[in-house]
Amino acid sequence: MQVFEKGRYRVRLATSPEDLAAAQALRWRAFVGARGGARGEARGGAEAPAESALDADDFDAICRHVLVEEIAGGRLVCCFRLLPLKDGSEIGRSYSAQYYELDALRDFNGPMVEMGRFCIDPEVTDPDILRLAWGAMTRFVDEAGVEMLFGCSSFMGTDWEGYADAFAVLAERHLAPKRWWPRVKAPKVVRYARALIGRRGDPKQAMLKMPPLLRTYLMMGGWVSDHAVVDTDLNTLHVFTGLEIRAIPPARARALRLVAG
Repeated sequence: MQVFEKGRYRVRLATSPEDLAAAQALRWRAFVGARGGARGEARGGAEAPAESALDADDFDAICRHVLVEEIAGGRLVCCFRLLPLKDGSEIGRSYSAQYYELDALRDFNGPMVEMGRFCIDPEVTDPDILRLAWGAMTRFVDEAGVEMLFGCSSFMGTDWEGYADAFAVLAERHLAPKRWWPRVKAPKVVRYARALIGRRGDPKQAMLKMPPLLRTYLMMGGWVSDHAVVDTDLNTLHVFTGLEIRAIPPARARALRLVAG
């Protein structure tokens, strides 16, 4: 993916250890500092003050990291990482496979990419940043011939009942196709689809409470697992999310490619 600029922002891949450290620091602020999660390490692995803490794991070394920066000053405002897989036979290598039993996806016979650790600086609210991030993803998908995009979509906090409308709408309209069904693997989950049988969620409240990244997945034809994993480290609930590229409505695909330039 080549560097590109739109408006106030530049989008590029990380190219140095310093770039990766900047992404890990932003991730810590977004996932741990802003949400009150339990994790936070300095480079040496010990507990660290917020100004030096990083969100890091072993997957960072095998992923490509996308950065969205302000052109003036170079401030990092958004990042995410990508793990390309040749097809479903490699699904066990993914971050998501730690938390979901994904054997059904082993039969997917096209290139895949896992999108993970997506975050925007908690102090920034510009909606153009999310659009640019999806523009970058579109470039990557087109260049690599990706046929499925997947990852974990996170809700802040672990009180699932506070998101009951959102989960009811997910259960009613957006569950995974049976052929790709993600099954339970994590020790602590919320089986929301079972708990909310027959409940119709308020669509307006559901959209307000869903993470922006998940809303975008759904608008493009994405689907989710029937259960949410409780992540006490990051103080989140997350659902497995998949999107077959061929399912994206043509008008939305054209709009994404316009952003990607």
